[in-house]
Amino acid sequence: MVREWVFRMLPLFLLTGGVSLAVAQKSTDIESPTHRAWDILQNAATSKNTTERADGVRAFGLLRDNLRARKTAEDSLEDPKFEVRAAAATALGQMHATESIPKLQKALSDSRVPVVMAAANSLRELKDSQPAYEVYFDLLTGERKSGDGLVATQLQTLKDPKQLAAIGVSEGVGFIPFAGIGWDAWRTMHKKDPNPVRAVAATYLAHDPDPATGKALIKATNDKNWIVRAAALEAIAQRGDPSLLPKVELKFEDRHPKVRYSAAAAVIQLSAIEQNRRAEAKAAR
Repeated sequence: MVREWVFRMLPLFLLTGGVSLAVAQKSTDIESPTHRAWDILQNAATSKNTTERADGVRAFGLLRDNLRARKTAEDSLEDPKFEVRAAAATALGQMHATESIPKLQKALSDSRVPVVMAAANSLRELKDSQPAYEVYFDLLTGERKSGDGLVATQLQTLKDPKQLAAIGVSEGVGFIPFAGIGWDAWRTMHKKDPNPVRAVAATYLAHDPDPATGKALIKATNDKNWIVRAAALEAIAQRGDPSLLPKVELKFEDRHPKVRYSAAAAVIQLSAIEQNRRAEAKAAR
């Protein structure tokens, strides 16, 4: 009797199970913009390609007060490639991660000068200036100010003008106002356009309250120059206007990876702002 009942009901179980699986599969196929944004950044930050990892980690600098972004950047300070470690140190300063000061101080002992410089600049931004001053002293004099200063091999690098120039150009320490695209963007602009005024203008418009500026920044995300597109997206992220989210999401498909990473970080940032505003509105009722 039981066996007969099982065989009779088996097709139904299979059918309903199949429906459930189909529904589950359909639900997982539909990702929210925030989830997709995290996927883009996490895939970049864990890529086997060094440049992709560095670019992905650098984009986390747009995400302030975000534990997941901070932890990822901190973990990347241990990356085997110095380019990624430098990007992580830069990102932690840009996201104002005061909790990461001890890890940035540790990065001052990195074996590669670009990482040390990036960590020093971030510590300066985080108001932990003394370690940064010691690094700059080493840089200026080529001598160690304390036992914790740059190691001898690093000092030898600092005495080589060509190496010093390469560090200054490729591992920028805050002179160009881009959070995610950095000095490589500066170099590209100077190859194609000696006056990067449009990208800089986009950056400085981040906090202009005029709604027309928001529209102008969205338009700039379609510029033919990827540097302008990335700068506009970073400005939108800092602007904090969730109404711009639908347009930003479109840049997930941009042909340039740094634009995609900036778009992903912007979506995460704006989505968090939108959720907080909804929660505050609900609590105020």
